[in-house]
Amino acid sequence: MLIYKIFRAAEWDQLCTDGETVGAPIDVTDGYIHISTADQVVETAAKHFAGETDLHLIALDSDALADDLKWEPSRGGALFPHLYRNLKMQDVIWEKPLPLVDGAHQFPEL
Repeated sequence: MLIYKIFRAAEWDQLCTDGETVGAPIDVTDGYIHISTADQVVETAAKHFAGETDLHLIALDSDALADDLKWEPSRGGALFPHLYRNLKMQDVIWEKPLPLVDGAHQFPEL
């Protein structure tokens, strides 16, 4: 199953340059990389990235991350995927821009 991470431009650039990342500041603080399912990612964008431009949507394969991926309760008790290791460029299935149009992020078909 594909799961999704939203990165700001500088975070995406750092992953591209270094080949791996500890994630965004919130990921470092919490000790894991926050990821969302297709059903969760639109709300994640609205809640945590409202009004932000220059975002990137990263698709990851949950099966490939299985040993380091934990499904844990978060918003509303829903299980969210959390990655307990650095995210590597080789983990990325695809990356697409996440433009902001009229105050809402425009998602590709997930």
